[in-house]
Amino acid sequence: GVSHVLTLVLQELSLLCKRDVNGVGMLYDLLRSRWLQALLKIYECLQHYLGKRPVPVTLQARALTREVVELLREAPQSGEIKELRRLLRAPHLKAALLSAHDTVAQKDFEPTLPPLPDNIPENEEAMRIVCLVKNNQPLGATIKRHEITGDITVARVIHGGLADRSGLLYAGDKLVEVNGVPVEGLEPEQVINIL
Repeated sequence: GVSHVLTLVLQELSLLCKRDVNGVGMLYDLLRSRWLQALLKIYECLQHYLGKRPVPVTLQARALTREVVELLREAPQSGEIKELRRLLRAPHLKAALLSAHDTVAQKDFEPTLPPLPDNIPENEEAMRIVCLVKNNQPLGATIKRHEITGDITVARVIHGGLADRSGLLYAGDKLVEVNGVPVEGLEPEQVINIL
């Protein structure tokens, strides 16, 4: 690994040090320093750990927790069992921590997009599929109906908003579908409700 390469470099530099080449002594001392050796060992350990790719023990931590709570209900009640049941039923543990664990364990954190149709005509306009994942923050874009075509388009993208930060939506973009619902013929207010 890296330590072996460093050892070889140090051997070469030690030969150059004997010839008194400019700066080689300083470089030799630097590469031999304890702190650099320690950093390289840490680096190798991290590389080894990343190569292992740890796997979750279970993909369904929430379901397992529910089973444990049920088993604890039937067990003889002690202070520790009551405390454990209270902790396992706490909303922040169930909803946040265990849900996040299951999502990551199942690698289910990317939105799934529908497949592109195979029968797109050659003269069809280019179309982008844009996927923005919203939390409680607003989209950061306004929409309007185009005066001539009647299409629903992005009127403007608000600086610093979700749409702006994503770099995926631009003023003038035509909306064809929102969350799987075609928007042709809908009023802008109806499209906003879908968003």
